[in-house]
Amino acid sequence: MRNADIRRLEREIQSVTKKLEAVRRGEWWPLNGSERRAMARALASGAYRAGRGRSTDRAEQRIDTLGSAAETRLTAELSALHAERQRLITEAARAKAAKKSSGWF
Repeated sequence: MRNADIRRLEREIQSVTKKLEAVRRGEWWPLNGSERRAMARALASGAYRAGRGRSTDRAEQRIDTLGSAAETRLTAELSALHAERQRLITEAARAKAAKKSSGWF
């Protein structure tokens, strides 16, 4: 494979790593649309219950669950990217070895 493909994957790995770190810090920007909507619903319901003087345990648990689900999704994406990068590197090494062995020298 070409080095450009490997570099593209490395940039994507860096991007997903930054997103994963941001999710671990509790930031919202790496979340996808459905995760953001669910997080906003949980936050709104918690605020409503807090305003009424009731317990916000369920809303807090939902927010924690959504954060860990996003973290799991990004971790799976990162491991898939690492596997693809390793496959490309192995394929390039095999092609280079085959080219070397078929030469006159």
